[in-house]
Amino acid sequence: MQPDDVALKQPEEAASKPKASSKQKPKTNLDQFIRELTGLASYMNELRMQAHLIHFNYEAGNFLGVHKFLKKQYLAHEEHFDRIGELIRSMDYFLPMCSEGMREACPSFKHVKKYQAKDMLLTYLSNLEDLGMATKKTEAAAAKIKAIDVQNYMAELCEHAFKSAWMVKATLRG
Repeated sequence: MQPDDVALKQPEEAASKPKASSKQKPKTNLDQFIRELTGLASYMNELRMQAHLIHFNYEAGNFLGVHKFLKKQYLAHEEHFDRIGELIRSMDYFLPMCSEGMREACPSFKHVKKYQAKDMLLTYLSNLEDLGMATKKTEAAAAKIKAIDVQNYMAELCEHAFKSAWMVKATLRG
């Protein structure tokens, strides 16, 4: 399997046979849904890394509070990534096998370009808000295929994303 493959398979196929490349058109609604979930998992992984790197690089008068907040955030993002991955596997699909394949699944992720504290937090804030909106879209898609476990988790993840965004906004106003 090539690194850019999104390892999708139908539940009735053997576990060793990945089905679709990320460049191929999905064949079923479930394939498309899994692509959305894989993109969300990838986004979460990127967000985890971003929060962790800002945690290390942030310098401002409110350093201690932001440092502690971001540690909680990157640990939560790691848990979210794991849970989304487990939901994908519970539907008998695979995730990409490397970070290159994961990154291709979330091209809209915004990267920090400057070391200024405000710029870092603004980029992270934008990504949190985008995550919240993506969870709403994924929740609706989960409802259509009656994946209530995913639906319920998207509601939790949506709450976490927007609550975290609110906390970052409040920090920026200070």
